Amino acid sequence: MTATTFSVPDMTCGHCEKTVRNALSEALPGADITIDLAAQRVTIDGDAATAEGVMRDVGYSPERVG
Repeated sequence: MTATTFSVPDMTCGHCEKTVRNALSEALPGADITIDLAAQRVTIDGDAATAEGVMRDVGYSPERVG
């Protein structure tokens, strides 16, 4: 799979990062997840549609950027 990057402007703190990472890890076990909190970006090498849905389910507003 190819990596997909999301802008997550409402991911603003360490707690947000942990919530997103845990939700993605649970929904997509084994996926490579990179989070850049300062840039408010999440990159995942896995099912992009599932990743986007999971982030929305835990209260965030991801938008695909790559």
